[in-house]
Formats: sequence, structure tokens, C-alpha cells
Amino acid sequence: MSFLVWLTRARRNAQELAPRASVPSRGWAIGAWFIPVVNFFIPRQFVLDIGRASSASWTQKPDTTLVNLWWAAWIAHTLVLVLAGRVAPGSMALPVVAEALMIAAAVLLGIVIERITALQSAAFGATVPVVPLT
Repeated sequence: MSFLVWLTRARRNAQELAPRASVPSRGWAIGAWFIPVVNFFIPRQFVLDIGRASSASWTQKPDTTLVNLWWAAWIAHTLVLVLAGRVAPGSMALPVVAEALMIAAAVLLGIVIERITALQSAAFGATVPVVPLT
């Protein structure tokens, strides 16, 4: 839930910084996470779009690689959980792998959030994004 609040704020900040940039609407930025199949592709693109709109320096390869690594860990976590339930329901090995992937995804997402927030803060000349949630 906290991530969706941050995503909504970051989206609005990106829209303020680059009004002509391709950023999702508020409803779509949140809703895409809850639509089956769509939630495997679109949210990653939204984070990339928000990053690009936040700063021209975002187009550097390390930033997109960071988002891709986060997304790969997130998707791998989901797939391993599904596999664990179908292939080896009593096994502990696959759920442990899935949770390790979830921890990796959480750490990577924290870095992505920090990076985008820092870019937006620098663009606004503040230490905290200044656009309110509403």
C-alpha cells in the first residue's frame, strides 16, 4: 500500500516536471497492479516512464537496469510460488527460494524509490517531493 502512495506521488511529480511526458493517469497507475496479466508488464513500464519524466539523467543504463532487475525478481518470486504450489506442495525449498526473491525485489525497489525520489527532489530544489497526494 505504501508503494502505491509513493507511486501516485511520484507520478504527479513527474507530470509537474515534464507535462508532455508519457506518464500514466492516477487511476491507471494504481489499477494496473490489480488487472491479471496486465500486472505482469504495465507497472514496470510506468515506473520507467516516471523515472524518465523525472530527470533527463534517468535514461542512463544503470537506472533502467535497476528497474529491470527489480521487476525480474518480482516476477520470478510470483512464478516460483505458483510452481511450488503445483509441483511440490509439501516442499520447503521452493518457498524459501521465492521468499529470497521477494527480499531481493524489496531491496531493489527501495533503491528504485530512493533514486526517483532523489531525482525529483533535486529537480524541485527540495529534499522531499513537494507535490501533495491530492
